Order: sequence, then C-alpha cells, then structure tokens
Amino acid sequence: MNRLTILLAAVAGILAGALGYGYFNQPTQQMDEVAVRAIVEQMLEDQAAQVEAEPIEPEVASIDPAVLNPMIEQFLLDDPKVLQRASTALEQTLRAEEAARSETALAEFRDQIFNAPDQIVLGNPDGDVTLVEFFDYNCGYCRAALPDMATLLAEDPNLRIILKEFPILSNESIDAARIGVLVGESDANYWDFHSALFTSRGKIDKSVALAAAQDLGLSPVELELQMGDPRVAQTIQSSYEIAQALGITGTPTYIIGNEIIPGAIGADELRARIADMRECGKTQCS
Repeated sequence: MNRLTILLAAVAGILAGALGYGYFNQPTQQMDEVAVRAIVEQMLEDQAAQVEAEPIEPEVASIDPAVLNPMIEQFLLDDPKVLQRASTALEQTLRAEEAARSETALAEFRDQIFNAPDQIVLGNPDGDVTLVEFFDYNCGYCRAALPDMATLLAEDPNLRIILKEFPILSNESIDAARIGVLVGESDANYWDFHSALFTSRGKIDKSVALAAAQDLGLSPVELELQMGDPRVAQTIQSSYEIAQALGITGTPTYIIGNEIIPGAIGADELRARIADMRECGKTQCS
C-alpha cells in the first residue's frame, strides 16, 4: 500500500469508530482505496453543505487606535497636500451637488420666478435676457447695488428686470414690502418708489414707504387699509417659497438664466453675465 492508501485507510478507520459505522457497510480493513476515498469525499460534501446551511459571520479584525492613529498622522505628515486635495475635491463635489439642486429647483419654479402675474417688471418686458433680484429695503448691500441696476436699465434697452420683494431683515422690511407690492399693482412709477426708499436715510418702515407712495400720487390711507390683504401676503410668500427652494438666504441675490448669484457683484460682473447669456445661452461661456 502506498502512503495515500495508508492515510485514507487511517482516516476511514477513525471516522468509522467515531460515527459508529454510520458511513460504512463493512469493516475498514476489507475496503480498498477507492471505497475509502469515496466515503471521505462524501463526508466532506456533507460538511460543506452544513456550512452553507449555517453561514458563519466573518470575523472582524479589531483595530487598536493607539496603533492606527499614529500611522494616519505620519501618513499626513509625509504628504500634507493630501488634506488640500481632499478639501478641493469636497468643495467641487458640494458645488456640483448644489448646482444640480439649483437647476432642478429653477426648473420647478420657473413660472413663479419669471412669469408671475403679480411681479414687478422693469425695463423691456419683452427683453431677450431677464435679470431677477431678490431684495430687502433695509439691506445695505441692496442700497449700494441700486446704481448698478440703474446703470443696466439705462444702457440696455433689451434687458428685462424682475424685482422680488424678499423682506427678511425686520418687521419694518415686511411693512415696506407690503406697500411696495401695492405700488407695483398701481399705475405709479415703481422705479421712482424703489429709488426713493433706497436713497432715504435711516430705517425703512411703513411710514417711509407710505410717504414715498404719496409723493407718487397714491393715497396712504388706502394703501394702509389694503396692506393686510391676503393677495399682498401671497406675493411676498411666493418670494419666500422660491428662496427656500433655491437656497437663497441673503440679499441682494440675482438670478440670470440658470445661475443664482448671491451678493452685490457690481455692474461689470452683471453686464458680463448678461452678454454671455446673449452669446451662448449661459452666464459663463466656455
């Protein structure tokens, strides 16, 4: 007998004794090598089937922080630019995600942004480019940006400007915005009202707004009576809903095409984006 035969015979003998001849029909010494091999293979198959029926959860190696943390620290010390690359990648990812969310929201609220029947429209109502501004009458940056809007209105006959009352700074801002909505519904020159409030001194409140409207020939008594109407509140609420959907949290905020532009970026930047919109349909042509 060769070594394999002796080994198989020994295994068979041990298994036969342990299992009470459960797998055997005859004594081990009368079995040849082929028979022993078949018995062992059958037992292995049975054991494998049992393992599959009762899966064993994989062992998880424990990691000692005392060992791992110094390794991470040394890795970062050896290549500190890893953090810079990770920060850049994170910023790009977040920017792309924000752009995707904004694009979706802009598409969903497009009519409310650009075609709402109660919105203030200045410049050319049929202009080929629309500039939307969310503003608060007590916003210092909006006040500083007023000349930018005046410049664009004066120099660009094909520009359409939409002003969205977005009072977020105070209750006084809300009162002034309510008067502003009513002025926008009237035949008075809204731009004159708008300019008067932003060029007045001190906090803009209901009395300041009513005085500016009166200078345009409107009745302050009637305006004060109407400023609590649901339609006025709904116009302002619409601005809040759009802002929430687009992630707008400050003033001024502009919208041109599919771009949301926070902050008073100046007439030159706005002019450049408007020109790009005309050239390629985007605010930044490649």
